[in-house]
Amino acid sequence: MTAVRMLTVAVGVLALCSFAGTAPGAGTRSLPAIHVSGKRLLNSGGHVVHLRGVNRSGTEYACVQGWGIFDGPSDAASVKAIAGWHVNAVRIPINEGCWLGINGVKRAYSGANYRRAIVRYVALLHRYGMYAELSLMWAAPGHAKASYQPAGPDADHSPALWASLARTFRNDRRVILAPWGETIVDANCFLKGGCEAAFSPSVGHYRVAGMQQAVTVMRKAGYRGVISIPGINYANDLSQWLSHRPRDPRHQLVAEAHIYGKNTCSSVSCFNRTILPVARSVPVIFGETGETYDGSSCRAANIARFMNWVDAHATGYMAWTWDTWGNCSSLVSSYSSGAPANAYASWVRRHYLAAKN
Repeated sequence: MTAVRMLTVAVGVLALCSFAGTAPGAGTRSLPAIHVSGKRLLNSGGHVVHLRGVNRSGTEYACVQGWGIFDGPSDAASVKAIAGWHVNAVRIPINEGCWLGINGVKRAYSGANYRRAIVRYVALLHRYGMYAELSLMWAAPGHAKASYQPAGPDADHSPALWASLARTFRNDRRVILAPWGETIVDANCFLKGGCEAAFSPSVGHYRVAGMQQAVTVMRKAGYRGVISIPGINYANDLSQWLSHRPRDPRHQLVAEAHIYGKNTCSSVSCFNRTILPVARSVPVIFGETGETYDGSSCRAANIARFMNWVDAHATGYMAWTWDTWGNCSSLVSSYSSGAPANAYASWVRRHYLAAKN
């Protein structure tokens, strides 16, 4: 993409997305703003916030596949069902092409329509007492469609997405913005950008944009809230997070890890060695967690070991995923009732309902 075209896209999107990310009307529960204070996440009343959440997958793929924005309902009844598990945070994956309205995504599911749908959903989550994390997940360079999660954010479009997302939610202190989901580039490139990563045989390689640029762009766009920066190796490795964290003049960064059973880091000894040192300096959240990466285990051995460790040492987690896919990754069999889909889901539900805060 040429520099002129990139600037046109960025300016156009910023003009369209100058509205705030909240909606009027009283909520079901009062939800205070959140901020980082040292190694803790606090609300505006000074109380420690522990996130117990879920992912709501669908907004990363339905739009680019051309059949919707959400996979399943996004109405009040479905959100009320999530809240029924005592969930207080929902992670929403973002598709770069759909948010920006570029590269041939159907107009009905992209651009202003996509952005409005996300904003309305976030406002609905807030009304039911839930924070939202918005995480850029599917992206693509040049004229390619964002049809999967590549090695890292692309320099062609991701900065425009970060600026637009930041402007959209600049007045909402009840969201966490995550400029990327899972990367496989090294820690130096992930921080500074500039390296080349493979995309597809037809596209070839593309230039990666880094997390320092993401933080700088978001702050310049007026967002003053919490930003989540993931680790490397599919967000499973925080061992270099402290040495490669971006500079943030507002000191509002949290570290994000993703943990599944059979990951390289999925044992308590690894948590203690690589995650605990980070959690002693900044809040650590786990944007994704579940039994196994491929969703082949419906049991709860990993999640029980993991969530109990996090409750003692870190800030919170968001289980994968509040969807009715019918496999072991699914938390529910019904969006309306919130009925747990398997033993894994039943354990998560019991754990959330038993939480004291």
